[in-house]
Amino acid sequence: MKRIQHITSLAAALFFFSVHPVKAETQDVQQEEIPDMIEDLNPFDPNVEETLKEYDRIYEEETGKPSHLVDDSFINEIIGLGGCRRSDCAVWAQVVKSSQRMYVYINGSLQASWSVSTGMPGYGTPDFDKHPDGRIYDRYTSTKYPGGDWNGLGNMPYAVFIRGGFALHGTPRSNWSKLGRPASHGCIRMHPDNAYWFNRLVRQHGVSNVWITVQ
Repeated sequence: MKRIQHITSLAAALFFFSVHPVKAETQDVQQEEIPDMIEDLNPFDPNVEETLKEYDRIYEEETGKPSHLVDDSFINEIIGLGGCRRSDCAVWAQVVKSSQRMYVYINGSLQASWSVSTGMPGYGTPDFDKHPDGRIYDRYTSTKYPGGDWNGLGNMPYAVFIRGGFALHGTPRSNWSKLGRPASHGCIRMHPDNAYWFNRLVRQHGVSNVWITVQ
């Protein structure tokens, strides 16, 4: 499959790609009835992938949506037949832990930046420099680490997984005041409007055209 290398209407994109580029609560998923998806997940668990496979099954059965994005170009990149890296990709998300900010580059140009929360002491978010692993949820809830809900989509909406249980995702209003400092249990939290926008960029461009750096 030929890799998608463009953005539909860049001029329109530039208008929306601000600190809170899209109002997630007005988007399509809010108009659907998405069943409850409860997750007790520790991203540091060495057996987390087995747990996630079960959640994938539940998610797909309850929502009718795939839990992963996979395309031919991503498979080709895995087996060494090409692929982009960092700013060479259509979308590059750079998370800088020292400043607790995320920067999003589109076709090599910085388009948005916002505050995030990475892991608090004892739950430090690892460094990453890779494509997302393809697992992607709209609804994502943790009862082990509760903290409210976002418009019926759980307390970790619009999750894009990097590896295992580590994901970039939205966080409900109760955590917004913590954005800009370490506060999570290992994942990367952000305002749900920003999480929605990034989630849709990944869905649009595919995992082989997206790169995530956490440093």
